[in-house]
Amino acid sequence: MKKRVILLILVVALAAGIVWWRSQRSQGQPERLTLYGNVDIRTAQLAFDGSALVTSMRVEEGSRIKAGQILAALDSSRTRAELDEVKALVDAQEAVVRKLESGTRQQEIEQARARVASLEARLTHAEQTLERYQRLSPTGGVSKEALDAAEMQLRVERAALDEAKQGLALALEGPRKEDIQEAHARLEANRARVRLLEKRLADTELRAPSPGTIRSRLMEPGDYATPGRAAYVLALDDPKWIRAYVPEPSLGRVRQGARAWVTTDSFPENPIEGWVGFISPMAEFTPKSVETTELRTQLVYEVRIYVNDPENRLRLGMPATVVVDESSPPTAVPAPASQSEIESTLPKVPVP
Repeated sequence: MKKRVILLILVVALAAGIVWWRSQRSQGQPERLTLYGNVDIRTAQLAFDGSALVTSMRVEEGSRIKAGQILAALDSSRTRAELDEVKALVDAQEAVVRKLESGTRQQEIEQARARVASLEARLTHAEQTLERYQRLSPTGGVSKEALDAAEMQLRVERAALDEAKQGLALALEGPRKEDIQEAHARLEANRARVRLLEKRLADTELRAPSPGTIRSRLMEPGDYATPGRAAYVLALDDPKWIRAYVPEPSLGRVRQGARAWVTTDSFPENPIEGWVGFISPMAEFTPKSVETTELRTQLVYEVRIYVNDPENRLRLGMPATVVVDESSPPTAVPAPASQSEIESTLPKVPVP
């Protein structure tokens, strides 16, 4: 009987020691939540902003591209011809504007003055001739037809002199402000057409909006491109996240901004640091593609763990294991950690 009591006391003491040892060990380790999901990224359908025949498709599916890289091109011969024409009109209109703004040349003013002086002399001669004919007309020294002709010539010379004086006044005053404004308006209209055609010419080249990988090539040279028809499907490098699902009982263990580490079957020993960037406000049934230990009909909440992946190790649809640090402070973007720090704090969990 005494042996049984002693054995019972030893068992109780051993159990209490194990419980105490586990509690002390867990106090030094941060709480972790393991999730399973798949890599998700955004894609962009790249299309031309114009309509023309495709002349070249420069990249293939799977190619890594940089932002601003030319991916494809359209026939630009017609746009280039229109641009050359409008540039010539701009040059001609600039010459007109310079002419109007410089005003009348001094040589033209002197020429107008000389014409006025010449017509004044002719008018004086016409007046003297008419006076002489008028004195001779009563005595019959000049016929009536000659007298009428002299009077007519005088009126002609006076009109010509008035016209010349008006021309001199215009030469001295220079072009009207309204004419200069009209010339400037025509020049700006032609320049606007140049900018429009330059934009259309630039639109004949399809450029990558950001770095990424070509997922699909949807056109070939000779196809007719339109603004609504995609030429490529681009998988973007950033942002990149893991789409996982948290069972409702574990939802309280996930906070937005919490630090997390992502591992994959391809790189099990090289975790990638991330953070919880999205927690769905709505519950849903467990998708078939997600593996959890809970029942398939249990309600879950979608979470997105955003990552920085400069080496492009994560690919679309790749299964991944996510370990969320429940004790980390909620931040929008956690401070980056070194590779050794991540490996030292990451618990050894089996990768599915």
